[in-house]
Amino acid sequence: MADLPPNHHADYRSFGGPFGYVAGLTMILGRGGDGRLATDLAAVEAGDHVLDIGCGPGTAARLAAGAGIRVTGVDPAEPMLKLARVLTSLRRPAGDIEWHQTGAEDLGLPDGSVTVCWSLASVHHWPELERGLAEVKRVLAPGGRFIALEKRTADAAKGHASHGWTAGQASTFATMLEDLGFQSVAVKQHDLGRREVVSVFGRKSESD
Repeated sequence: MADLPPNHHADYRSFGGPFGYVAGLTMILGRGGDGRLATDLAAVEAGDHVLDIGCGPGTAARLAAGAGIRVTGVDPAEPMLKLARVLTSLRRPAGDIEWHQTGAEDLGLPDGSVTVCWSLASVHHWPELERGLAEVKRVLAPGGRFIALEKRTADAAKGHASHGWTAGQASTFATMLEDLGFQSVAVKQHDLGRREVVSVFGRKSESD
């Protein structure tokens, strides 16, 4: 059976209202490993501006900002951003960090304004994948790095267990990056101990 598209849960709308706060609380610790992995894969360094798409309660964004990096976190769900702001106010990171309520399809940032962009366990929810990727490419500076990270799922996974990517979905996403002109595209598997994840890396051309 053919794989579903990489955004196979695009119609999932359960992050608003009270459940959004519950879901956000479960992500506070769960995104830490993802954030550290994304930071390493993107080789984040001083002077970078990181964009976290689908930032949730901001765990990965705060990890990057804690190292003195400038970070922008965006999420379409108001409960997620409320949690992100409260948690950030309790312990301000060294780097600048700001939050915007929006989705991947309309990032609202200037062209070429970020050097690193990542989306952790969220691409499978993007409503319009092609439009979202066009926005990623637009806001990335030439040579900017993009990381998509998802839980590795089995081909026959159903329900909550299917929220992630099969090997085929990761490969399809990598092909989409190549078709958009991204360079050094690579798919890698990672064991984070409690779960396995798959990453797709791409670099925007220096000439774009």
